[in-house]
Amino acid sequence: MPCEADPATADGALPGLVPPGLRSELVAFRRDLHMHPELGNREFRTTAAVRARLEKAGLRPRTLAGGTGLICDIGRDGASYASAGRPVLALRADLDALPIPDTKTVPYRSTVPKMAHACGHDVHTTVVLGAGLVLAGLAEEGLLPNPVRLVFQPAEEVLPGGALDTIANGALEGAGRILAVHCDPKVEVGRIGLRAGAITSACDRLEVALTGNGGHTARPHLTTDLVTAAARVAVDVPATLARRVDARSGLSVTWGRLETGHACNVIPQRAEVAGTVRCLDLRTWREAPDLVHAAVDEVATLHRAKSEITYVRGVPPVVNDTETTALLRSAMTARRGRYAVEDTEQSLGGEDFSWYLEHVPGAMARLGVRPVGDTTPRDLHCGDFDVDEGAIEVGVELFTAAALLDGGARMP
Repeated sequence: MPCEADPATADGALPGLVPPGLRSELVAFRRDLHMHPELGNREFRTTAAVRARLEKAGLRPRTLAGGTGLICDIGRDGASYASAGRPVLALRADLDALPIPDTKTVPYRSTVPKMAHACGHDVHTTVVLGAGLVLAGLAEEGLLPNPVRLVFQPAEEVLPGGALDTIANGALEGAGRILAVHCDPKVEVGRIGLRAGAITSACDRLEVALTGNGGHTARPHLTTDLVTAAARVAVDVPATLARRVDARSGLSVTWGRLETGHACNVIPQRAEVAGTVRCLDLRTWREAPDLVHAAVDEVATLHRAKSEITYVRGVPPVVNDTETTALLRSAMTARRGRYAVEDTEQSLGGEDFSWYLEHVPGAMARLGVRPVGDTTPRDLHCGDFDVDEGAIEVGVELFTAAALLDGGARMP
């Protein structure tokens, strides 16, 4: 269960709590999503489930042009909002799962082979849905100070991220700021992690194809030894880059695939190396493609290999706005006290929430999902990933408190 509110700092009078009936419904909703994961831009069942629940509450969601993902405004049609010209507070969730098997033994284990919600997007979706249902009730009572937009985004796991298409579909029209949470298995349930400034890194995809003359392993001097060339690219490119950028930029090349050859006595004619480029610093990220190209070409040329580089731009770092981060801190403090907020470090993980922050201020919080007292090491993108479902209520009440405390960011 989530930790109790700190009575010394939590404001019990703030509305927007999750009623018991909704709490159990949201847990069931999350489990249903968990059992039926869908990959990026194929989240048709997930989109339909969210849409049906919003419509049941009397709301009018709009499905995005691609057929997956949706946007739903709360309170924006009211005359009081329109006359005041108040900006929208956007709450963003991501819908897609990952192409990895679910290895847990639980009743809500994935029913889809080799597919799982191993990053917590089912929780993110349920949190924003729950917040929308609670906020819709507050809007009917005249207790919602500013309009709120629910943004259910597809394809977060597909570079450069579904956020770009979602923005093109009007997700940020009239928005003053945007909020998100991301599950963190290192943070105990009932708590959130916050950081002003960069909280994630940039992430790009890198693929290198090396070609050259193959031949017999008895005569490597007559060939382009592509196995050695690929090995040197894998080792020397990261080392070369480490000496060409400021170490504080955190530029990191990590390989996930190296393929070459089919026989022990044949030097192949082609080798492939693929991985990711991550960077903590936005300025260095903008320079990264040229730096990486130069390093790969130098190492490949040294070993007489021809290189073909595919560099796919991913996402910039998520850079949390200071004022919006303070809003999330105030919201969590109001709900559960000052001890429910902890400072968090910048991660090398990538998140396409960063694209929204290129347009409007916003912030992402790390939502604690580790059961109290559990010391079992778990991580995202693993087949055994799971959460303490008490985190759903915590996330909903964080967002509802933020909506009530939001004074409204200035329109961009």
